[in-house]
Amino acid sequence: MITVALDAMGGDHAPRAEVEGAVLAAREYPDVRVILVGIEDKLRPELDRVRHKDLPLEIAPATDVVTMTDSPSHAFRRKKDSSLHVAARLVRDGKADALVSAGNTGAVMTVARFVLGTLPSVDRPALAWAFPNIKDRVSVMLDVGANVDSKPLHIEQFAVMGEIYYRALWGVKKPRVALLSIGEEDVKGNDLTREAAALLKQQTSINFVGNVEGRDVFRGTVDVIICDGFIGNIALKLSEGLVEHIGGMLKKAIKSSITSQIGYALSKKAFDAFRKRTDYAEYGGAPLLGVRGITIIGHGRSNANAIKNAIRVAAELCRSGMNDKIEQELSAAAAVPARG
Repeated sequence: MITVALDAMGGDHAPRAEVEGAVLAAREYPDVRVILVGIEDKLRPELDRVRHKDLPLEIAPATDVVTMTDSPSHAFRRKKDSSLHVAARLVRDGKADALVSAGNTGAVMTVARFVLGTLPSVDRPALAWAFPNIKDRVSVMLDVGANVDSKPLHIEQFAVMGEIYYRALWGVKKPRVALLSIGEEDVKGNDLTREAAALLKQQTSINFVGNVEGRDVFRGTVDVIICDGFIGNIALKLSEGLVEHIGGMLKKAIKSSITSQIGYALSKKAFDAFRKRTDYAEYGGAPLLGVRGITIIGHGRSNANAIKNAIRVAAELCRSGMNDKIEQELSAAAAVPARG
């Protein structure tokens, strides 16, 4: 059985969403056990609200909470008995296989990196995010915010980790890996992208297909898109804002006339399908690749469905042995800092 340590106090809707999501996951995935980590006096009433008898759920007590306004350094140094810290220690000590949190992203990354540590061959962990594309699949982008300054070596490692992640979760044997740049030609881009592209061309363990532009993210022509965390985070936030904006415009257009409302009623299934495809809750969260112990970081606004799916993703990555594969392939590729 796979055990997931859930930071039950982390998200905007905690602990209710976390408790309900854990119950949904325990019902749907019988080989998953969830440890709800948090302040017991707040968790117990939420757990008593839902039917959970005979489900593999338990509570691990913590006395503090990392808030969304805490700096990563303050959360790491000053809140050692927070639900986030306790959950990370459960993974570090072998009492859980994975960590899931919808809390402060910077704090989760810092605690995971320094409590769990990085894999021996990984210089810097990377945060990966799944984007729906027009071919009814997903494209994964990394790094989307774990690092604001990256070297060519880091970009190369991101590519190897992203390729393994895509294989593990979507079952594609040879995912197409591309580098995000301002043009498809090798000469386009800055020093980082040009040097990284040269390394990626020599990397035989991945199917590197060259550069792509920002407009290609949603086209589905590639599976894994690599970039530094500064650019990746801007792309992620821009995409989230665009989805919200399109949704708002559609609602406004639908309400504009009786004809539009009738058209919506006739096309409701299509609208619902679109909404589901673009709903972050369906993808659960972003894995922090390269740390010891699977770590999934959910959206701060995660609802119960998002928490359930984050637990699902964590369990799938544990089953796949993803960290062992990352270590094996990076070691085999001899990706050492001297190359960057």
